[in-house]
Amino acid sequence: MLVQVTFPLAAANFLNQAARTVMAIVGPVLAVELGLSAIELGVLAACLFAAYAAAQLPLGVALDAFGARRVQAVLMSLAAIGFAIFALSPGFAGLVAARIVLGIGISAGLMALIKAHADWFERSRVAHVTGIATAIGALGSTLTTSPVQAMLPALGWRGVFWVLCLLALGVATWIFLSVPDKPRAPGPTRTLRDDIALSGRLLASRTFWRFGPAVATLSMFNFAYLGLWAGPWLRDVAGMDGPARAGVLLLYTFAMVVGSVLAGSAASRANAAGLPPFLVPIVSLAGLVLLQAGLMLQPSQPSVVLGLWLAIAVFGAAGPAGYVAMCQMFPPEQTGRVSTAVNTLTLGGAFVVQAAIGWILDLWPRTASDGWDPDGYSWALALTVALQALAALVMATAQRRGHGRLR
Repeated sequence: MLVQVTFPLAAANFLNQAARTVMAIVGPVLAVELGLSAIELGVLAACLFAAYAAAQLPLGVALDAFGARRVQAVLMSLAAIGFAIFALSPGFAGLVAARIVLGIGISAGLMALIKAHADWFERSRVAHVTGIATAIGALGSTLTTSPVQAMLPALGWRGVFWVLCLLALGVATWIFLSVPDKPRAPGPTRTLRDDIALSGRLLASRTFWRFGPAVATLSMFNFAYLGLWAGPWLRDVAGMDGPARAGVLLLYTFAMVVGSVLAGSAASRANAAGLPPFLVPIVSLAGLVLLQAGLMLQPSQPSVVLGLWLAIAVFGAAGPAGYVAMCQMFPPEQTGRVSTAVNTLTLGGAFVVQAAIGWILDLWPRTASDGWDPDGYSWALALTVALQALAALVMATAQRRGHGRLR
């Protein structure tokens, strides 16, 4: 099943990651060629994530109703259309439309994996194979660093997006031909009204709200820092120049790959041993709290800085293990809804935290080099430390009380 299910769906998650991070390389080229402002570049980034987040709840219904194969094959085809629109766009309006289409097209990257793994693998193996798949997906971020930079002189940014378009079409075909459909369980056919009512019961569930927000905080640091603030921190606190920062961030993505495999394997072993389902997420949150406390001390020695950030990447990659544990508290036919509902909390929370970090940094005057004050970063880290420490406490307390299935 790894070859039939995991690898093709992991390839879709690979393109998910690539689509989210490619603007870091092509953005400056777009700004020069099309005369885009910094605000317009920011809008382009926001459009993709807004569409991505808005698609999550309907996506959960679709995954549970139609299965990962059909939903992800359609969405990857839509992603290919988005890449093509981007490559053909003459100006800002077309780029915005392309990013919205792309945001919907990549919206099932991790969620389709979790749904398919719940359908086709034993319960004790789901976290392990999901860890392997997310490790493959994390490599998509590396595609949009040095490889894209190397392609730009020969292909230009439009050529890069045509390459991504062809890859998306290939992945859509691979998923459609390879991933099997889970046979429907016998029973009455559900209507759209039934599906909406079931989603409503999920969102009203005490179990979901006891664990869901806490699970969502596990991935917030990676979204907020790898997506934006890690580079400025390395510049303003650690004093690193551009190449050094790029090197740390590249190693960070590889450490996430390692962390995904380790977290998935550890969660599956814990499950097989009958240990608490949220043990790995709680340990990971505790590790993140300690490591961020280390960053609050404003280290500048390169080896210490690198060690802290790589360890953060490893612990922060346990997010999918939390998703799997959350999904296993509900009936298997609700896996799509549960995973996308948690992902909605993750995306919303991450961008609130990302904005809050910027607000905290602006409380201090800009430095002589036009950066931000290191003390501001330490207070911003105090925010994420407090949130994740609270999340670990909430998860541990709720788990000790033995809350299980949907209620």
